[in-house]
Amino acid sequence: MKKISGGVTAPKGFTAGGIHCGVRGSSTKKDLAMIYSEAPCTTAAVYTQNKVYGAPITVTRANIADGRAQAMICNSGNANTCNADGVEKAEKMCELAGAALGLSAGDIIVASTGVIGQVLPMEPIEKGIAALAPLLSAEGGTDAAEAIMTTDTEAKEEACEIEIGGKTVRIGAMAKGSGMIHPNMATMLGFLTTDAAISAELLQKALKLAVDDTFNMVSVDGDTSTNDMVAVLANGMAGNAPITEEGPEFELFLSVIREICTSMAKKIAGDGEGATKLVECTVTGAPSLPLAKAVAKSVITSSLTKAAMFGADANWGRILCAIGYTEGDFAVDTIRVDISSAKGSILVCENGAGVAFDEDRAKEILLQEEIHIEIGMGQGDAQATAWGCDLTYDYVKINGDYRT
Repeated sequence: MKKISGGVTAPKGFTAGGIHCGVRGSSTKKDLAMIYSEAPCTTAAVYTQNKVYGAPITVTRANIADGRAQAMICNSGNANTCNADGVEKAEKMCELAGAALGLSAGDIIVASTGVIGQVLPMEPIEKGIAALAPLLSAEGGTDAAEAIMTTDTEAKEEACEIEIGGKTVRIGAMAKGSGMIHPNMATMLGFLTTDAAISAELLQKALKLAVDDTFNMVSVDGDTSTNDMVAVLANGMAGNAPITEEGPEFELFLSVIREICTSMAKKIAGDGEGATKLVECTVTGAPSLPLAKAVAKSVITSSLTKAAMFGADANWGRILCAIGYTEGDFAVDTIRVDISSAKGSILVCENGAGVAFDEDRAKEILLQEEIHIEIGMGQGDAQATAWGCDLTYDYVKINGDYRT
């Protein structure tokens, strides 16, 4: 696998763009993004498990029920959630995008992100779509990635290429997410593009498998968004023989999707609202994979552990506490905890009990921007990794006046 530039426009046949259309009101930030494929695409998606979900999810589910789409339209600044006219407006966005691109409304993926419960203004979106469509280009991936941001501090993009069946296949991605991050199937918003030829069934399987081990293992604040969605468009323009059954080519494709999603998941965790540190927790020696995942996510979700990471305090008791309230059947007296960073590693707990360690050295390790918590359970062969961030004063500031 070779990393390349371009984000969602790296694969053949994809163009994208992003502009400020005015959904955000007085802000001048980009707030309307579009992705277009020259050829119809096999399509797959996963969505939030929150019982309260945005109107765009209802519309996108219906539009891609046949496993096909050719473009994506997304606004930021307004989630179009909990509005009586939400579905009508999400459908209108698809109609407008379809008309601007010469496509059917049913060929469009629609997404929204931002404040919940505020009526989505259509006038700026209508004017924005008309202005944006002619601007789409092979260089517009970053503009699109910037246009889906809300409280994110940076655009999140990835792209890579591999060889499948003697053909060069490219995969690109963009995502947004900084707060209300505790996915239960997907990320906040994520869009992947690829020029690979692959069946809708296997594309859906690859996406779900990758998401379960990556985006579903991220938490910033324990809140599962109403608008979570990850969608992938595959236009087949790489010219590889279509991947229609599981085997080496499917496994290779899956490994790259998983690698890209892992990278994007880490970027989202590291860019958590107010965060100063990326916290990665790896659990090994667990009796089962579900338990390994549950323990890892319990630790990175713990507010007390997150606060300790912010303060560079090696308070291993908070880590053990988070392990202990994880649901499942396991022993505690075999558990070992190490904390590491670019400054080294230090053992803080062994056999479920504290050990003597140098507090000054531990603090030096915890002052780094990327912290690793390594938990050895000694009770099996399963392992899993989760990603989170520290909890800072700025998180409360950002969310205390989010609507205003």
